[in-house]
Amino acid sequence: MKIKLLIVLVVFGACFSTLAQQTSGSASGNKAGIAEKGLMKVSVMYPYADGKTFDMDYYEKSHMPFVAGLLGSNLVRYTIEKGVSAGMPNAPLPYMAIGTFYIKSLPDYQAAIAPHRDAIRADFPKYTNISPVILISEVIR
Repeated sequence: MKIKLLIVLVVFGACFSTLAQQTSGSASGNKAGIAEKGLMKVSVMYPYADGKTFDMDYYEKSHMPFVAGLLGSNLVRYTIEKGVSAGMPNAPLPYMAIGTFYIKSLPDYQAAIAPHRDAIRADFPKYTNISPVILISEVIR
């Protein structure tokens, strides 16, 4: 009986410990993943259409790090999203990919990008034949 009780306590302790780690990890992970109010968000969206192509590997390993490197300390973080489905069943995929930069200052972003605009655009054919749609917004929450 003592052995069974000991085993139950060990298992219970392990479960509690795992749960505590998951809770604390997800809380800190969520905080790191939340964009701060007041940041500017630059979303570069690549609309889906028949015959359009997108090389996610090149985009992730070359293009986005290249552009992110131009932004310096103004860049808080960036994300890369791969479109997998539309919001409604059987609806066409709206975007093949979306790249997002979270920045502190829009004027600083524009100043960093402007001198490199041609180089950024010249890189497009290396990963896509899509003309991106760009949306600049302010993070409210």
